[in-house]
Amino acid sequence: MKYEKVIGLEIHVRVKSKTKMFCSCQNAVELASEANIHVCPICMWFPGQLPAINKEVVRLWVVAWMMMQCEINKVSRFDRKSYFYPDLPNSFQTTQLFEPIVGAWKVEVLIGDEQKSFDIHHMHLENDAGKLSHAGGKTLCDYNRAGSPLMEIVTMPVFHDRDEVMEFLKELQKIMRAAGVSDADMEKWQLRCDVNMSIRPEWSNELFNRTEHKNVNSFSAIGRCIDTEYKRQVKIVEAGNEVVQETRGWDDATGTSSSQRSKEDAMDYRYVPEPDILPIVLDDDFLDACRTQVVELPNTKRLRYLSEYKLWNDDARILTADSELSKYFEALVSLSNDPKKSCSYITSVLLWMMNESNSVSSISDLRFDIKELSRVIELVNSDELSSTNAKSVIENLFNNWWNADTIVDSNNLRQKNDLWALEWIVDQIISENPEQVEDYKSWNERVFWFFIWQAMKKSAGQWNPKVFTEIFKKKLNT
Repeated sequence: MKYEKVIGLEIHVRVKSKTKMFCSCQNAVELASEANIHVCPICMWFPGQLPAINKEVVRLWVVAWMMMQCEINKVSRFDRKSYFYPDLPNSFQTTQLFEPIVGAWKVEVLIGDEQKSFDIHHMHLENDAGKLSHAGGKTLCDYNRAGSPLMEIVTMPVFHDRDEVMEFLKELQKIMRAAGVSDADMEKWQLRCDVNMSIRPEWSNELFNRTEHKNVNSFSAIGRCIDTEYKRQVKIVEAGNEVVQETRGWDDATGTSSSQRSKEDAMDYRYVPEPDILPIVLDDDFLDACRTQVVELPNTKRLRYLSEYKLWNDDARILTADSELSKYFEALVSLSNDPKKSCSYITSVLLWMMNESNSVSSISDLRFDIKELSRVIELVNSDELSSTNAKSVIENLFNNWWNADTIVDSNNLRQKNDLWALEWIVDQIISENPEQVEDYKSWNERVFWFFIWQAMKKSAGQWNPKVFTEIFKKKLNT
């Protein structure tokens, strides 16, 4: 019997505000140098302390969901999700169950050449818990990230294979970065994903029990987790047993998972309305101000690059993966009016050099003026610079921040297009190589490149090979 995977995701995105969600402590966007240095009586929930919502966090949330054209609820409320665990200083989490800030919507994802739409159930706001470290039979509690703002995005069970899940998460990461909400770096725990999965016979609509894998920490690990869990559940069902509804932990080093606890339902958390935090009420002025900060979705931009600039799919994907990179590309296109060469020099030269560099890690770190790169494209299009030498000039700009024309002239890279001088060189080569001329006229066309090589050698590589090609063809075929 064949079985179908049915997967839903619970995704936590840490917002990169300066301060935490309900207090003025530094937000745990980056890992702190020491444990428990960014804490206060409010985020540690000492008796008598009252939290206050961070307006900047709400603004960032709203901008992100406006980008995706979601329906944002003007009034949303907080609830207490009660459970005891050492990483929660107050034994409950402040979250939104009954009235979340964002309701249902869809996220469009380009998978290969196919545009797919995935349903989101809702997005709610909540505070993060602390971090536990287990060593020597003891558990240490670090509350630096306790109270940091999180978005939890809950999808419908609409995914049926690992590729859909991974591409969806990558697209969501791009959206968060483009909106300026989060860097969504999984290695820094800025993006975490719980994978809920069950299986069913392909002919049936009835699902078997689901499992939840908590906090899988990379895209590739999520793919491996899905494949392994699918095999485990199929094996259990085909043995005539029932899949246990539970929370499991994934060990990527061994490629295995293990049971952690039974899977709770909402009633197990004893949700109650949060009495200490007022509802979030979004007025029209606040929403209008947020709309001015909405930018184009990465997926929409990628489709535009494919249709407007006629780029290859991979190139469009690379350029839209980072908002700074796409801004740089569009600025270069506006100067050079050549999308293809702008794309090629960014993806094949600049990104390669950035990957090899110890000092330049992003496009914003480039120290030469973008106008100089546009000038390189202009020189190539006017046949004053060969494509090969253009790469050398860009490398020089990258390392030395010079002027493009200065680099070209100081290294004798400018191609010459004096037709009289070029014809004189061609006539010389033809007269000096009569055997090769006869060989060419006997339909040995490979000899033609011998003439081009001789011409470039005689001209010290400073003359235009395209013009040489045209002159040789004209003179040899007459």
